[in-house]
Amino acid sequence: MARVKRRRLVSTAAVALLLFAATSGVAHAAPPAGACRDAEPAHAQITAQPWAQQMLDPDAAWPYSRGGGVVVGVVDSGVDADHPQLRRPGKVLTGRDFVAGQNLPGNFDCDSHGTAVASIIAGDSLPGTGFHGMAPDARILPVRVTERDLGEQGQTLRISPQTIGDAIRYAVDQGARVLNLSLAGTADFPAIRDAVAYAVARDVVVVAAAGNAQQDTSTELPSYPADYPGVLGVGEIDIDGARAANSQIGPYVGIVAPGDKVLAATRVDGHAYVEGTSFATPFVAGTAALVRAAWPQLSAAEVIQRIMATASPARGGQGSDSYGAGLVNPYRAVTDGMDLSPAANVPNYQPAPVDQAALDRANWLDDVENKAGWLTLAVLGAIVLAALTVVVMRRGRRRGWEPGLAASPAAEPAVNEPPEQVFLIKKS
Repeated sequence: MARVKRRRLVSTAAVALLLFAATSGVAHAAPPAGACRDAEPAHAQITAQPWAQQMLDPDAAWPYSRGGGVVVGVVDSGVDADHPQLRRPGKVLTGRDFVAGQNLPGNFDCDSHGTAVASIIAGDSLPGTGFHGMAPDARILPVRVTERDLGEQGQTLRISPQTIGDAIRYAVDQGARVLNLSLAGTADFPAIRDAVAYAVARDVVVVAAAGNAQQDTSTELPSYPADYPGVLGVGEIDIDGARAANSQIGPYVGIVAPGDKVLAATRVDGHAYVEGTSFATPFVAGTAALVRAAWPQLSAAEVIQRIMATASPARGGQGSDSYGAGLVNPYRAVTDGMDLSPAANVPNYQPAPVDQAALDRANWLDDVENKAGWLTLAVLGAIVLAALTVVVMRRGRRRGWEPGLAASPAAEPAVNEPPEQVFLIKKS
């Protein structure tokens, strides 16, 4: 296996925002003439299933969401749209190149950094290849802001803050609903701050790397754009679930994801093991694409809240400055609160055929009951009338059919009332 180069962020507040993370030598793409001074060489394919995909198991969420209809903006070194896992028509959009200044597209890559990021977000599954992305039906909008992430002597290259700001605004205006920023720096640049605020105000889920400049755990370094309001900052863990030694610590770490020696695609038709928070970030951006497709009614802030609330426990405990809310969990982020049971197959209502014989019998019984009721009343009436007749006849015979006289009323007793009197009121 080729030697893995480790990319780190320069931790000087005076430097411009830096693109960082790692990749080994990679394949020969065919960028436009003059766009690349020295494109990375080819790299072999790797068929083994990577540990990050085994740990996160995004396939479990695919029955409910594959990220369809969601555009993810990748502000990076470009994306090689010719890679077999990215070449499905419509997966990688044309994008734009903000480096060469020649109105070039962004769907080529001289360095493979952006290609690796895009593949972790949306790389297709291929027969015989263990690697694939988190949201294979999401679309990638490549926005190229750098040619390479390392210079001729291995130094980290600086990127113009204004270029990054312009690239962010372009991605938002082109319809990106998720924005992957696998870049970080210790300085707060207004051009980037304002562009991130522009994205957040337009309901874009902004996911940014926490940075690779941590030397020890005794200090907390600033990190931008991860520390801007509304941004989900991503830290890096290794295969054992431990924070990578250089993954930065701070309140801007909202969540963690695999980033240490994770597998990713490289230019043309290769793969490489890469490391850094740059490559932890697309695992979270891909999860955001899954959530946005499954829950389109959620705002960007609610998507971030959902991803953090459904994270798996990490070593640092919930709310740690090293691990944030925990390890991103694509399945729970998509399915929590979702009714996963299949819809019941209720048959159509089929009325039973009419039983005419039973209906006729029921009508006959109703008629009989009605007649019996009236007959009963008539009989009872006749009995009462006969009884009254007998009583009258007997009393008539006893009196000789003479009319009876009513008893005279008793005389009222005389009332003796005193005569009317007039009372005089004497004068005093």
